[in-house]
Formats: sequence, C-alpha cells, structure tokens
Amino acid sequence: MSNSSSLTQFLLLAFADRRELQLLHFWLFLAISLAALLANGLILSAVACDHHLHTPMGFFLLNLSLTDLGCICTTVPKAMDNSLWDTTTISYMGCAAQVFLLIFFLGAEYCLLTIMCYDRYVAICKPLHYGTLLGSRACAHMAAAAWAAGFLYSLLHTANIFSLPLCQGNALGQFFCEIPHILKLSCSHSGYRREIGLMFFTLSLGLGCFVFIVFSYVQIFRAVLRIPSQQGRHRAFSTCLPHLAVVSLFVSTATFAHLKPPSISSPSLDLVVSVLYSVVPPALNPLIYSLRNQELKDAIKKMMTGCFFKKQ
Repeated sequence: MSNSSSLTQFLLLAFADRRELQLLHFWLFLAISLAALLANGLILSAVACDHHLHTPMGFFLLNLSLTDLGCICTTVPKAMDNSLWDTTTISYMGCAAQVFLLIFFLGAEYCLLTIMCYDRYVAICKPLHYGTLLGSRACAHMAAAAWAAGFLYSLLHTANIFSLPLCQGNALGQFFCEIPHILKLSCSHSGYRREIGLMFFTLSLGLGCFVFIVFSYVQIFRAVLRIPSQQGRHRAFSTCLPHLAVVSLFVSTATFAHLKPPSISSPSLDLVVSVLYSVVPPALNPLIYSLRNQELKDAIKKMMTGCFFKKQ
C-alpha cells in the first residue's frame, strides 16, 4: 500500500508494446505537434502583424491559438518522450503540472469559444451596437475573464485531486495525467465526493455555456436567413461556420471521452478518444479557421510572401 506522500512517480499507459509501433507513435505525434505549432504560429503572427485582423474576432482568435498551443505542449511532449525512450513514467510533480495546465488551457478555450459566439451574435444580430458592446476594453476584459476562469477551475481541481491519499498503486490507464484515472487510485471517500461535486458544478457551468451557444446560433441563423441578398447570406455564414465547426469538434470529442458508456470502454478505445479531444482539436482549429476566413488567408499569404522576398 502506498499513499500520496510516498509516491514519486506515476505509470502512464503505453501506446503499444512493440518497439516499432512505439517509434511510429513518436513520429506521428511529432508530425502532429509540428503542424499544430506551425499553423497556430502563423495565425498568431498574422493577427499580430496585419492591421486588417486587429478586430475583436482576430483578438479572440489569437487567444484561441494560444490555448491550442498550450494544450499540445502539455500532453504531447511527454508522450513523445516515453515512446522514444520506451518508458511509461512521469514524476508526481510533472503529473500535477500536466493536470493543472491541461485543465487551464481547455477551460480557457471553452470560455473563449463562448465569447467568440457572442461576438458573432452581436456582429450579425446587433451590428449597430457592435462597436459599443465589443470595444477594445470590453474584449480585453472578456479575454481576461476567460483565462481567469480557466485558472480558477484548474486550481480548484488540481489542489483537490492531489490532496487526496492515493493507496491503489500508481498506474494510470491513460497516456497523460487525467483526473478520472487519478481518482481511481484514491482511497478517500470524502475527497472523492468533493471532486465529484466540483465536476458537477463545472459541468453545470459548461452546460450553461453550451445552451448560450445554441441559443445564440438560433438567433444568428434566423437573422442570416432574413438577409435579402445571397452574397450577404454567404458572407454571414462564412464568418460563423468556422466557429461552429470548432465548437462542435471540441464539445463532441470531450463529451464522448468523459461520458461514453462503460460497456464500450477499453484501454485502446480510451487512448484513441483521449487523442481525439486533447490533440486533434488544437491541430485542426487553425486549419478550420484559415480555410473559411479569407482575410486570415490573405494575411498569412502576404506575410509568407514578404518573408520569401526578404530572403531573396
């Protein structure tokens, strides 16, 4: 029997037993992480350098790219390290840091997606009030609130989960440190109930944000369908569809990962699903936005062309 005071490390779940497959996972994760770093880096540079993107949506997109980079850099490097060197360990403090950072970035990202939905709602349904409701100070306050909410949410969960006595070994059935798998190692019923209460409270807030997003998009689509010109409708839809796709990807993968029926749960399925919600969205979000946002595509093209000619 061991408790949390004597634990120095946790054992993570390996992607494969064969060395060849471990190396394959390393190269796959390396490709995904490099693509995510490059794509999000391009968005950050384009938004920062192009004055046409100095808009509320551009500002929130910059913050979203920061959360995506944070998610990728929290889970993937350690998984790559373990696959490359054929290990499965992570230190106790490293595990705590991973839990804190992942919840922090995911929480902030969900809040930012909710704010970005509000931005689209005001832009389409209340265009005359857009400058008033989404001025630079208001945008800064909303972004700060999103980051603060993610920080507080993460701090509460991390502090509670790592104050629990752990007496069920140190093997986690996941390739990164995740709260449900750490809870399985706990032998404190009061601490377990406290964490469940925190999760219920957080899920209630998340559900409230989701209801707000759905309600906003109902109003948005009703307003768009009343636009007389087809070109106007197309432009309005093109500004909303990337955000709607990102929200759908984020919510669907996270919901399935944590609420899937126990009857279909297995270690291999858990690994695949965890990759879907922690790695795939941060890598795909820049692609989704850049494909549908003509101003962003033009800014990235202009920036890359300028860099090319400078080298010449």
